[in-house]
Amino acid sequence: MTHEHHHRPDRAAAVDTGPRLAPLPEDSWDPYTRELLAPIPRDADGNLANVFTTLVRHPALFRHFLPFGSHLLRDGRLPERTRELLILRTACNTRASYEWGRHVPLARAAGITEEEIRRVGRGPDAQSWTPADARLLRAADELHRDARLSAATWFALAADHDEAQLIEITMLVGQYHMVAFFLNSAGTRLEPGYETETLPAPAADGAHNDA
Repeated sequence: MTHEHHHRPDRAAAVDTGPRLAPLPEDSWDPYTRELLAPIPRDADGNLANVFTTLVRHPALFRHFLPFGSHLLRDGRLPERTRELLILRTACNTRASYEWGRHVPLARAAGITEEEIRRVGRGPDAQSWTPADARLLRAADELHRDARLSAATWFALAADHDEAQLIEITMLVGQYHMVAFFLNSAGTRLEPGYETETLPAPAADGAHNDA
């Protein structure tokens, strides 16, 4: 007699037992790890963000990752508002709560209002976006869904972005997809002071208008 084995979710797996990869404690840093982490600013309590102290568990990769990510974040060609709208929408699309929590304060610093931050979760078709902002959110959605910008979005963006900025839009969204894959898979936790920034619930299909 054959027995059918049906897959049953492991209830124990649903229990939050902490990150799959924990941040590397400072008392475990070797001299090379300290050298890699030295350029990164610490918070007011002297701590580094968990994304860095977790990713540094792969020091050779971290050594190459940090300059590229830092360039996009601090030295890129895109205005701060543009950058943060793209990152916040990417965090929504990838359900990356860590990415969202860390970038909401940066979005505020870039002049994005509280109402606009909440509205990012409703996507490019929500009412009240300027055409330029709606194009950016649509670009993030198209790259997430199709891995390419549509011709209409590309040419609309080209009207107010130069070639380098167009390249950077695609690379920025790609970078924050990659980071989201790592954060979500490693189970990286937000630090105290950031965990209050809650990722917006996914918008229901067709629910594009402001409530």
